[in-house]
Amino acid sequence: MIEVGAKLPEATFSTIAGGNMKNPSTNDLFAGKKVVLFAVPGAFTPTCSESHLPGYVALADKMHAKGVDSILCLSVNDAFVMDAWGKASNAEHLTMLADGNGDFAKKIGLDMDTDSFGGQRSQRYSMLVDNGVVETLNVEAPGKFDVSDAETMLQSL
Repeated sequence: MIEVGAKLPEATFSTIAGGNMKNPSTNDLFAGKKVVLFAVPGAFTPTCSESHLPGYVALADKMHAKGVDSILCLSVNDAFVMDAWGKASNAEHLTMLADGNGDFAKKIGLDMDTDSFGGQRSQRYSMLVDNGVVETLNVEAPGKFDVSDAETMLQSL
């Protein structure tokens, strides 16, 4: 698993911006920026939709006020699903990112196998990344939602 102080690996993501598919790289998203990244097992799933994403939507302005350049929500879904979830959740101040095949999750050692309901997914976590280097990492225990929430991240800024 990636650790505090480690540089994020190169990866390519997918997102919908202005109605068009974009494929930003790790460098595009993190170089020279202070970024909050949080990952969820799946868009439109109960904890993700009822608690995780809404917390970051509600506290986005406070995070930006503390020097965060961008807030990224990541899931092993496609960009169209992430875009629809963002719109349905009023997440216009966040970037909804797709890690379509889970390549990024695997590279950082935070992937998980959920054969019973979805296959390869990302574990639930949050991290603060400064210029591509992990400064804070909050990984949830399986089935928990205690440390990767927006309030915990805000307090660590």
